Amino acid sequence: MQFSANLGFLWTELPLPEAIRAAKAAGFDAVECHWPYEVDSAEVKAALGETGLTMLGLNTSRGDVAAGDNGLSALPDRTAEARAAIDQAIAYAQDINARNIHVMAGFSQGAEAHGVFVENLKYACARAAPLGISILIEPLNHYDAPGYFLQTTEQAAALIAEVGASNLRLMFDCYHVQLMEGDLSNKLRQLQTQIGHIQFASVPDRGAPDHGEINFDYVFRVIKGLGFAMPLGAEYKPQGATCETLRWLKKAQQI
Repeated sequence: MQFSANLGFLWTELPLPEAIRAAKAAGFDAVECHWPYEVDSAEVKAALGETGLTMLGLNTSRGDVAAGDNGLSALPDRTAEARAAIDQAIAYAQDINARNIHVMAGFSQGAEAHGVFVENLKYACARAAPLGISILIEPLNHYDAPGYFLQTTEQAAALIAEVGASNLRLMFDCYHVQLMEGDLSNKLRQLQTQIGHIQFASVPDRGAPDHGEINFDYVFRVIKGLGFAMPLGAEYKPQGATCETLRWLKKAQQI
């Protein structure tokens, strides 16, 4: 199997271009990131070209983090900001040939938030489709992100159906899904046609996938059996230096 290093959590002590090089040296097959916008896209593109790695995806801006924002696209009365963040993400993704953009919903609830999110997703999908970019939505668990608009895979699947865009997909993060719903293997089977990217971390501590309550050897085999061929995203918080937490990687690549 193939794996992607999420550089939002791994090698965070390094500038993004150097983190890309570290991921290559460690044996990862691809990379992904959270919010790369303070780094010149030309530097990121150069590091990707040098290493031969693909940047699988990035997130739209969270907004004003100091004021409590964690995404903008489901926030009523902030559509202009949400769409500016979508445009920013698409431009950056195009510059570095990234395949996916995670459009972050934000802290909001209710019918008005739902309607705003649907319209912003339609906007994102229409802008991204001609460029071959997929839009991802990701349910976040209510322990780490209480009040986040999108919390379950059922809610995400309904949104994907309502928006009706062929390039809108589910980001299935095993960590979040386990905390909210469990039953990972069946969820993966049920949602496989809607999944655009899969991420993972141990539960409950969000560490490397070699401990905790999830048997990732088994989960990875289920994913392989479903024919999912894209690299899986290692989005975990290393306990110590990243390189010291990678004992799982070579074994998992042999699955």
